[in-house]
Amino acid sequence: MKIAVLFPGQGAQFAGMGLDFYNKYPQAEVVFDQTAAALGDAFINTIFKGPEVKLQQTEITQPAILAVSAAIYSVLENLGLKPYGLAGLSLGEYSALVAAGSISFEDALPLVQKRGIYMQEAVPAGEGTMAAIMGVPHKIVEKICHEATDEDLVSPANYNCPGQTVISGNTKAVNRAIELARKAGAKKITALKVSAPFHCALLNPVEERLALELETIIVNEPSIPVVFNATAGFARNPDQIKANLVTQVSSPILWEQSIRVLIAAGIESFIGLGPGNSLSRLMKRIAPEMETYTVEKVEDIEELVQKGIFNTDL
Repeated sequence: MKIAVLFPGQGAQFAGMGLDFYNKYPQAEVVFDQTAAALGDAFINTIFKGPEVKLQQTEITQPAILAVSAAIYSVLENLGLKPYGLAGLSLGEYSALVAAGSISFEDALPLVQKRGIYMQEAVPAGEGTMAAIMGVPHKIVEKICHEATDEDLVSPANYNCPGQTVISGNTKAVNRAIELARKAGAKKITALKVSAPFHCALLNPVEERLALELETIIVNEPSIPVVFNATAGFARNPDQIKANLVTQVSSPILWEQSIRVLIAAGIESFIGLGPGNSLSRLMKRIAPEMETYTVEKVEDIEELVQKGIFNTDL
């Protein structure tokens, strides 16, 4: 069975995430110990105990989700999982690259922390926001964003699944787009609790800063194929991977398109890795015919073991 693993992005965090893996699996304990060595014991304490308000800070959220994702994946890998493909939503792309051996975990932790700081600093608080629009086709949302943009901008930030698009930009323009989406028959509109307008042109200033950081990082060819957000395509060349990571900051996340690329490449089943289960829920909207598993807590792994997932020709 050809399985792909999907890694979550910012927004999936919660206090206590990964603690059950830390307590049960030595492989996860090693990852969290590495995290503590790099970022301090207080950082690990925030992951396991909160407070939530601190965990929501972008420079903490991003390395925290990376650490939990890497810890859970290390357990799956130890059980014998050998994926045929990987993808990560926004920040999750770094988790995918760590899993593929393209970037070391030790390099990725401070890198994503700086990424979070740069993204937060790019737009003053209150000047940008994001919203999820449900029940309107992507093409209509694109037209709405174009119409709502003047001196302020708004654009699609995430193509999550059919009928669900996240928009991002200046607060005034996003609010205009929300009103236009309501008139277009949107079934649901959700304002996102974010600290910055991610994946739009307002974050262009981040690209140069991130590119300079990536110059100091060793990037190898992935040992497992990785689909990238900004292109919805595979990349193996280290220079192209770095370019994709830089572009991703201010480009829309082509998530639905990326999943379809993995399916076209022969992937038969998916594992939506925690924290959170949003990626598994999106899979049900993108490709409901595909077998999709969620691994968010220890019990999920035990269930997969009982189903024989790790005893098959993965």
